[in-house]
Amino acid sequence: MATPPPQPVTAPRQVLLFSGHLVDAPGRPQARFPLAKEDAAARRIGAELDRLDAGAQDLALTQGAAGGDLLFAEACVARGVPLTLLLPLPEREFLERSMRPCEGGEAWCARYRALKAHLREAPRVADDELGPLPPGEDAFERANRWLLSSALAFGAARLRFITLWDGAGGDGPGGTRDMVEAVRRARGEVCWIDSRTL
Repeated sequence: MATPPPQPVTAPRQVLLFSGHLVDAPGRPQARFPLAKEDAAARRIGAELDRLDAGAQDLALTQGAAGGDLLFAEACVARGVPLTLLLPLPEREFLERSMRPCEGGEAWCARYRALKAHLREAPRVADDELGPLPPGEDAFERANRWLLSSALAFGAARLRFITLWDGAGGDGPGGTRDMVEAVRRARGEVCWIDSRTL
């Protein structure tokens, strides 16, 4: 169903897949990932990548949303890890739904654009590669399946899933919990950064 990322001449040593919480929107009733925890989250994500010895021989995949996704993406670029962004929506709509509502939304949009300028390939968009979203299907849930199938195209033994997650259910379909469960079913390695401990 999903088109995997273009494969290098040799398969990556490991595929670093990330999914995690957005930075909280202003006024979120129950804090999950407040902006004040950004630096702590960035340090923990960086430490996980260092533990995995992430580098140029690997491949990183994520959506690139404000919060954990972008922190992961920035950390990968800083370590020379080839990074592919798989967007659930056309870029303009993605920014409107996954950046601007978050605390510091415009700054996250600027960071996304700066990151994009460093990528070897343009972000890939689900509608362009998977076709129009079927009626009744959630774009973010489909994107998670696309991310996971793209990672598994290289074999479950290479999959290292890093997640910034509070251990609870999501705000809707396609949440972090669903992704954690899907990776576990696929027998990929789960590297859980508990956002409650930041």
